[in-house]
Amino acid sequence: MQRVTMTIDDELMDSLDAYMRASGHQNRSEAVRDLVRAGLMTQPRIDDGARRCMAALVYVYDHETRQLSKRLMDDHHSHSDLSIAAVHVHVDAESCLEVSLLRGPKAEVEHFAQHVIGERGVRYGRLVVVPASAEGPARGHGDDHDHGHDHEH
Repeated sequence: MQRVTMTIDDELMDSLDAYMRASGHQNRSEAVRDLVRAGLMTQPRIDDGARRCMAALVYVYDHETRQLSKRLMDDHHSHSDLSIAAVHVHVDAESCLEVSLLRGPKAEVEHFAQHVIGERGVRYGRLVVVPASAEGPARGHGDDHDHGHDHEH
């Protein structure tokens, strides 16, 4: 393990201390390590565009925007190789929230998500990417467990 010295302004340090207390970290080092790990996981790696992943695309849109609901549905249908499932929720009189589960090459999933988020009338969008390992057994079930569905490998 290496020791690192950092300079952090008072406001950011107060936020770090509040995060540390709220999350149950025993010290600042633990908190910073977890935040760095989480931050690095969200950064694209140069070589992982072709790597398969699973992702959740969460977005809120104005359903009154002309033809937006139809365009979004058409986008998902034209990318049926990436779209696994979607949940649609009416937030209020103007807004809908959708959570779309996606699977495929990371670069394609990210490109699709950027397209959806960039649609006029989409107010908020966030993609959470989970790497899907190309090797190894599926996690969470024993090898002899037959339960009628496939796992991403």
